[in-house]
Amino acid sequence: MDRRCCDQFMTTDIVVAGAGHNSLITACYLARAGYRVLAVDARRIPGGGAATEEMLAPGYLVDSCSTGHTLIQGNPLMVDDELGLLADHGLRYAHPDPVAHVVFPDGTQFTHWLDLERTVESISRFSKADATAYRRLIAEWRDVSHLFNRAQFSPLGRGPSLDRMLDDHPMGNVWKRRRVMSSWEVIRHEFENRYIRSYMLWQAYQTFVRPDAAGTGPLAYSIIGGRQEKGWSIPLGGSGQLTDALVRCLESHGGRIETDVMVDSLILEDGRCVGVRADDGREFRAEVAVLSTIHVKRLTEMAPAGSWDQAWRYGVSTYDPGAAGFAVYLGTTAPPVFETPDGPVSAVSAGYAGWPQDVLDHARIAYDGDWQDRIGFLLVATPTLVDPSRVPVAGHHTVKLLHAVGHVMPPGREYADVMARRAVELKKLTRWMCPSFTDDVVLAEYVKGPREFEESNPAMVNGAWHGGDRGITFSGPQRPAPGWAAHRTPIPGLYQTGATTYPGGSVTGGPGRNAAIVMLEDLGRELL
Repeated sequence: MDRRCCDQFMTTDIVVAGAGHNSLITACYLARAGYRVLAVDARRIPGGGAATEEMLAPGYLVDSCSTGHTLIQGNPLMVDDELGLLADHGLRYAHPDPVAHVVFPDGTQFTHWLDLERTVESISRFSKADATAYRRLIAEWRDVSHLFNRAQFSPLGRGPSLDRMLDDHPMGNVWKRRRVMSSWEVIRHEFENRYIRSYMLWQAYQTFVRPDAAGTGPLAYSIIGGRQEKGWSIPLGGSGQLTDALVRCLESHGGRIETDVMVDSLILEDGRCVGVRADDGREFRAEVAVLSTIHVKRLTEMAPAGSWDQAWRYGVSTYDPGAAGFAVYLGTTAPPVFETPDGPVSAVSAGYAGWPQDVLDHARIAYDGDWQDRIGFLLVATPTLVDPSRVPVAGHHTVKLLHAVGHVMPPGREYADVMARRAVELKKLTRWMCPSFTDDVVLAEYVKGPREFEESNPAMVNGAWHGGDRGITFSGPQRPAPGWAAHRTPIPGLYQTGATTYPGGSVTGGPGRNAAIVMLEDLGRELL
């Protein structure tokens, strides 16, 4: 998919700067409402973190960032198929079982199944009390998740707040406390067994938000709750299939995408944003509005400082990009296989779950931006177990080893050497968990650290995948800056979406749909 623009100057109704999944969602709603929409993106393909590429060898389709799309399943975009992505534009999902499989530091293993009773039975092998606690946790989340989804998939300030909705719920005050707790505080309170605590932390840390951060309590429910419903949902054909479906939807309504456009400044006239300018001098002008999904730290540099108010400048200057990512991409002749007392197990989502303090330490050090030599967390993703269309040869697989790291290198050590060593360590750890996963099964390998992620996608500041930390300091009305959490910005005509806006990063589609609601309301229109 290579869309290039040759015109020096272009004018349309709405210019979208950045073609990640959120901004494409907004663009689709706007185009469906009748506006001429043009999205421009710095990369050669759209999608941002929701992209699938042949980075190993021809025919081996690898998700360069996101693979699991569990959190977007609760978005009305999907629940009600508002844009016809499922019915009309070819998007299909698999919901793998088992949900996950992990190995603990002493070699003990745990399997999580889609069937609740089977999962409860697995937990009861470690602790009957924790099995009961898990059943209760899932039931309580199912009873309240619709309220959290309603809040997450509505712009802040539109409709009743989550606290107001919880006022009318029998357990509302309990959930108000859970909202401001850390996910570790929730897990420590609900579960007693070290193995189960480790697994629950492993799940809660999937978005690389440190589990001891205040305000992360809901992650102890929402991630595991979503996976208990549908597993680690993955798009058939790759994460980029969500992007491709959105592109087809946009084009069906007359919208367009131009790639290889590196925006380096905003075009302001009489204080209003009327377009964007690329680094090669091309201008893309908008008669109605400009929508950005550029990381706010970069966006703020694209206009004079006086264009932004004090709250925005302070909010952006104190905004934390979050923990960086590290990935080893493998093309293999066999999947990772875990040998358990009950027989061999393979899972699309698997990995290493350190003891609770190991996970907490790992997350904290990564959040601080420091490199660490120990490993407390590893995610091993093998989507080809349920989606063989991603490889050209039957029985072959694509495997990702995913890991949170700091972006600051230790003194006296070369970046390339540190990355190469970590890749070896993660492969060694995977081989310890899966003895048959030797070097002999690896056909191709590619490694990306924080620098490579930022170079390939400027929105991943410091190599962070999720657009910013999601502790209480940088979430809700604080995201990205106090007073500016509803997709408008201090510059008239300029709107913001993407991972730096509410409700945050990961593939949720929430920022995209919410931005569409705000923009259409400002234009006197409705979403549907």
